[in-house]
Amino acid sequence: MVPDRAYTDAEVEAAIAALTDGERLRAAQELVARSAPGLQRALNEALVEGGWFDQAHEQSVREAATGGDPDARARAVRTLVAEETRLAMLVGVAIGFELARELGAAETTTQED
Repeated sequence: MVPDRAYTDAEVEAAIAALTDGERLRAAQELVARSAPGLQRALNEALVEGGWFDQAHEQSVREAATGGDPDARARAVRTLVAEETRLAMLVGVAIGFELARELGAAETTTQED
């Protein structure tokens, strides 16, 4: 079960370091691949509800795609892709925390029955 508490920086760093174990990461990747459609829906809903893909985002896309200077346009597209990747990763991690919490709660309920 995932404890309902704040984690220390050291705990998070140790958990992230544990992900370098190839077998653990492979197992997690397989689980995520099987769950991808549902996780993608949750991520999309979180991004939309968070307002991250609103009119300002659309304006940034238009500016990146239509700029006059090809080098500036390429730089703007790379920046936009990097920002979206970081944002999706952070929201995805938050979803992962909540998923772990839900699974832990479900496990506790099952054990109590």
